[in-house]
Amino acid sequence: MKLKKISLRLRIFIAMLFVVVLASVLIVGVAIHQYGEEAIDYHQQRLERKQKNIKSHLSFVIKQTSYEVKTEKIPYIFKEKIYEIANIHNLQINLYDLDGSILTSSRAGFSQDSLQECISADVLNTLSNTAEHTFVETKSVNHKVFQSSYTYLTDQKFKPLAIINLPYLEDDDFLARELDEFLERISYAYLFMLVLASAIAFFLANYITKSIKTISDKINTTTLEKRNARIEVEDASEEISTLVQSYNSMIDQLEESARQLAKSEREEAWREMAKQVAHEIKNPLTPMRLTVQNFQRKFSPDDPNIHQKVEEYSETLIQQIDTMSSIASAFSNFANMPAQQNETLNVVNTVRLSLDIFNKDYIVFLSEREEIITTFDKTQLIRVVTNLVKNAIQAIPEGRVPKIVVHVSLHEGDIKITVSDNGIGIAEGNETKVFEPKFTTKSSGTGLGLAMVKNIVESYNGNITFMTQLNKGTTFIVTFPKT
Repeated sequence: MKLKKISLRLRIFIAMLFVVVLASVLIVGVAIHQYGEEAIDYHQQRLERKQKNIKSHLSFVIKQTSYEVKTEKIPYIFKEKIYEIANIHNLQINLYDLDGSILTSSRAGFSQDSLQECISADVLNTLSNTAEHTFVETKSVNHKVFQSSYTYLTDQKFKPLAIINLPYLEDDDFLARELDEFLERISYAYLFMLVLASAIAFFLANYITKSIKTISDKINTTTLEKRNARIEVEDASEEISTLVQSYNSMIDQLEESARQLAKSEREEAWREMAKQVAHEIKNPLTPMRLTVQNFQRKFSPDDPNIHQKVEEYSETLIQQIDTMSSIASAFSNFANMPAQQNETLNVVNTVRLSLDIFNKDYIVFLSEREEIITTFDKTQLIRVVTNLVKNAIQAIPEGRVPKIVVHVSLHEGDIKITVSDNGIGIAEGNETKVFEPKFTTKSSGTGLGLAMVKNIVESYNGNITFMTQLNKGTTFIVTFPKT
């Protein structure tokens, strides 16, 4: 039977049963896995406790012995005590010398042939090279897991005397019994849930499909291209009546939405323009404030160069005021912000002048030439540079010594302006969105600056690209024809 031919009622019924069965299987699987992990942790922790207690007990015997404490005397020191200690801790104890040969054991009827005569070289090397001087070897024999721990027995000066070996059999019978009891109880609960879910799924599927089937044909005729007729259903149940009322209400709102759509589009265009204007006006206001503050700090009537400085500050402020004036004028023309006013200018001097308004010692300006003449709108060129430098300043995180390099060059008939910073870089997922309008990673930004820079550069048949390294910095590259 093909899935698409199965009725919605049956699909809902099968889906709910499938979810219940899948949840049951997953929970049982997790429970079995959890019991297995608990068994591993239990045996590991139990062996560690046994090893710690037995080692402490053996060390106590060494402190009390009248024999000379040395490796050769170990069999005499623990001649009777090793059986007593093994009986107290309910674990077999084997003692080897530091070369891995057996010294004594608590095993009844102990003989050299009945035990591993020597510890393997791999175990000895691992034991001596680990920081804790402890090694646990695990083996499986006849579906039973055996662990065997090795550690050093030391004298009172912590000098190794012998190697303690504790064979340990993992007995999982009690955990297996607990798991069987748990699975038995939970199987009854899942059987009850399966029966209950079957009944709920049956009634729920009938309830949903009955309401949908009644009005599905009417809804299929609904389109956005024409006026839609209201649905009229006689003798409808409460559920169908609610759905029909919602549909009819939607039809009534559809025409109103169509009227509002055109209005919303016009408002959105104005909002976008307002954001652009606010962003462009904010750019010159910031350097103007910095210029005034810098003038306040450095103003001195006795400075012999005071007239020159006042002239420079005034020129900077006038340029920014002209920029805002051009933006305000262009706003009245809606889409022409601002119109190009081409003039012959020296790109080197214009870029240098754009950087003066920031008054930052860490902004370095480099140029291969003293003069690069081109035809460009001076205000828009300043906007390009100030936007890029402002973004570079904001990209440098707190605590890092900032460094921004602005470089102007002439290459094969193209003017090239690069702005490099040592900021945080651009994340890999954002590289394709950098020049999109309204995209920004700053909480206070509008995301219009780079988009407008791109528009200005492309209006002069130029292009803007960038290179970035995460947490190392970014370089924006602007190129446009000299003529």
